[in-house]
Formats: sequence, C-alpha cells, structure tokens
Amino acid sequence: MAAWSTRAAEAADLAGLRLLLTDSCEAVDVPSPALLAEAVDRGLVRVAESEGELVGCVAAEMPSAGHVRLSVIAVRERMRRQGVASRLLAETVAPPSRAPGEQPLVSAVARTCETAVTRLLLVGGFIGTRVMQTGGANDPLHVHFQHKARVEYMDPDARHLVHVHARQQLTESLAPSDHAVTALVILAGEPAFEIARFEQDDPAALQSGEAAAGIAFSGAILAAITFLLGFSFTSSRFPDDVRLLLIGATFSTVLSLIIYASASGELARIRSNAFGKIMKWGNVLSEYGGVLPFLISLPVTYAQASGNPWTTMVLAVLLSAAIAWYEHSEFSIAHRFGRSLSERALMLMTAASPAVGSALVVADVTSWPWTTALAATLAARTWLYLFRRGAEADIAERRQWQIRR
Repeated sequence: MAAWSTRAAEAADLAGLRLLLTDSCEAVDVPSPALLAEAVDRGLVRVAESEGELVGCVAAEMPSAGHVRLSVIAVRERMRRQGVASRLLAETVAPPSRAPGEQPLVSAVARTCETAVTRLLLVGGFIGTRVMQTGGANDPLHVHFQHKARVEYMDPDARHLVHVHARQQLTESLAPSDHAVTALVILAGEPAFEIARFEQDDPAALQSGEAAAGIAFSGAILAAITFLLGFSFTSSRFPDDVRLLLIGATFSTVLSLIIYASASGELARIRSNAFGKIMKWGNVLSEYGGVLPFLISLPVTYAQASGNPWTTMVLAVLLSAAIAWYEHSEFSIAHRFGRSLSERALMLMTAASPAVGSALVVADVTSWPWTTALAATLAARTWLYLFRRGAEADIAERRQWQIRR
C-alpha cells in the first residue's frame, strides 16, 4: 500500500489536477479550467499526494458566503478503498483552519446510479434531503445531500426502503421536508436507499424554554445573593470589601435578568436572529457576575458565622476544587470558547479565590487585595467572552443523527 498525504491544492497543481480528473471522472463531471483555478485560489480544493503524484482530490465552490457545494470527488483507481476520499471529504467539510463558529452549509449532488459516491457521502455525515429534477425523463435522478453539523433525531418506527431506480417512489418519499436518505443498503440484490423521518424541532419553543430557564436560574441566584447580603449587614465583623463584592453580584444578576427578558422580547417580536447574542450576554453576566462571586463568598460567610478556622479552610479548599472541576468540565461557559494560556491563568485564579479569601479572613488579615484581584479576574473574563470571542464554539458530536430511543 503506497503512502499518501493530504494538503490544500496550490496553483502549481492545476495541470496535475486536470490530468487526475480527466483520468478518473466522466467528462461531464470535470469542472472547467476557469472554475477549477478559481476553486484552488479560494482554498476550496484539497488533494491527496503519493510519491509526488496527485492521486485524489475533492473540489468545491462557494456560491455564497454560507454555502459550500462539492463539485467533484476523484481518486485514481489504484488508490481506491484506502480511505483517500473519506479523508479528503472530512477535511473539506471541517478544515482545521476554520474557526468552530464559522461552519457553512456543505452540500453535494449525486446521481442515483453513483452508489459509491452516495455511500461515501452518507458515511461522511451527509443525508439526502430532496430529489433534484434535472435532465430528461430517462436520465438518472439527482439527489441533493447536505452535511449535518448538529445532532438530529430520527423516528425508529418511520423508516422504509426504496430501490435507487424507483424514480417516482423516491421522489414521493423525499417530498416531505422531514424525510431524508440516511443509508444505502442492498435489497433483493439491488442497491436501495433507507429513508427515515426526522423529528422536527420548533426553534421558537426551544429558545423560549432556554430564556425561561435563564430567568428562573438568575432569579434563584438573586434570591440567594440578597439573603447573603442581608446577613452581611447584620454582622459587624463581615468584611466591607466582601459586602461590595456581593452588591456587585446583585447588580450583575439583576442585569442578566433584564437581558433574559430582552431575549424573550426578541422571540415575541419574531426577531430571533439576535437571540443567541443576547443569551450569551445573559449567561456570561449571570455566571461571572453573580454565581461565582456568590459561591466564593460562602466560605467567608461561614468563617464569620462559625469562627472555626479548620472547618472554614476545609470548606474553602473543597469549594476551590469544585470550581476548578467545573471550569474544566463541559458544563462551564469557558468550555464553549477556545482557551489560551492567559484564560487558563484566569481560571486558576478564580478557582483558588475561595481558599485564598478564607485564609485571609481566618488570619485576620486585610482582604482588600484579594477582593480587588478577584473582581479584576471576573471582570477580565466577562470582557474576554463578551467582546474578544465570537459565537460560542460548537461542541463536537460523534454522530450527525441518532435514532430516538
């Protein structure tokens, strides 16, 4: 088995690309020299190379900023069944250079008689969504495939098989918008499509539920913070700087409630395009302005109420460990964004704050420097995620569709 590698095509590869496409594809599928040169120039062609020879390629075009259409997939005959096409397709769908939040729609069109291409697309995370009425009455049907970038669920009891040559039945089966081709199988010795019905999500209902959950969560946190703030004013030993920290947490949590209410207003006016951005503001302010200051203040409050340094430090260390685990888990807001070295340092400072603050209170040392450093850390993280990061990164999924159990 010959060794091979993949890379982005360059202008110097154009001659080799044309030779590869001529030798490996039907003439009708070969892009024109102008289109091929434009695709290479825009970084939409990936090639496989073995011993200095191009042995495979996937070329695409971008008719709009948010849509990539695969033009041709070609592999030399001697290199087939070695994973060349699968790897090129995977790198075209999700190139390493593309940021997580910049994934466009990736689609392809394949004739029903092209079973090898169809199987490749289905294994690569594509589903066939509709029949394209092109060509004459006796020409093979074209099926439109699109890559699924998020998980959707199919109904296990709503699947049926259609032979690839059953033109009318295939057209009727794919006419509903919630039906799609998900597999290519052999039925009675002939290739057949497995067509499944997907469960349809209601985006407005999902977003409304998310906004309601945000309001309920922030409301509960606000009640807890105001209770702790009231307790702080009844104790003469409670540090003034921690009182100020709780006052700031109250303000930030109230602000997050207002933002969540604004998200609900976006839904009511059917202007959901801004929903994700508004919810990001609410989530970040709620966590870094409300939840974390509240949790970090708990061991300080316990130190004042109990006067027991040992149990105070045990509680503070356990809380620091819990915050550190949360920061590195998939549940935290930080997990939805890329993490640089400076962001990891801020996460470490946040996790260490309960232990450091409690130690200062137990030692009866002024805690103003700690409170200032904590407020600066949380403010820096809030600013970073709101203004220096784009949309939340997509969480990688192992499959593009799953059967609802």
